[in-house]
Amino acid sequence: MTTIAARLQAVHRRINAAAESAGRSPQSVRLIAVSKTFPPDAIVKAYAAGQVAFGENYLQEALGKMATLSELRLEWHHIGPIQSNKTRQIAERFDWVHGVDRLKVAQRLSISRPASLPPLEVCLQVNVSDEETKSGARPGEILALAKAVCALPGIRLRGLMAIPEPTSDPGLQRSRFRQIRDLKDEIVGCGIALDTVSMGMSDDLEAAIAEGATLVRVGRAIFGERPPYPG
Repeated sequence: MTTIAARLQAVHRRINAAAESAGRSPQSVRLIAVSKTFPPDAIVKAYAAGQVAFGENYLQEALGKMATLSELRLEWHHIGPIQSNKTRQIAERFDWVHGVDRLKVAQRLSISRPASLPPLEVCLQVNVSDEETKSGARPGEILALAKAVCALPGIRLRGLMAIPEPTSDPGLQRSRFRQIRDLKDEIVGCGIALDTVSMGMSDDLEAAIAEGATLVRVGRAIFGERPPYPG
């Protein structure tokens, strides 16, 4: 068993234990392996161990991996801020987008999604910690944004995504994740069908799952310490 396969197995054990502790089915939580800055060979090893969904932040790096790994049936997730001039390629090549925080970006993704492909699965990013340097719409802006985005063709609004600030305070950690879950429930209560909460990473996936995460995005715990992005 490769190191990546062993780490992947350990992450699945953590997910399963966290879900069961929260009274949830382990199958209710999906794992996104965040492969940004890692070489295609690392993805191949994770794929051989059963992982299908991979997260990337940097468009040009991701496009290179997609070309190299085109024979594998992979599910590609774009995670993080989106520049307007990159929406066309993201809409054409990715299956999911986790970082929509402006209507303009959603509109450009909608226009650029090829009609031959299924709708692009989209999560709205919430700046739950109200950090000036972090991407994401403010919590008070999310409902209006969700109403506008769910009406666009070519994309399908699935849920919310967040990256709360790191903290050693378990109570604060849980409260940030709970806020995202509550926002999702509020939007559902307004008649918009959401089924996804994308939150939780290597250090805090247990707390995220306890508060309702359905997608967790894990990189370091699977691939090891992240090398710097060469771009």
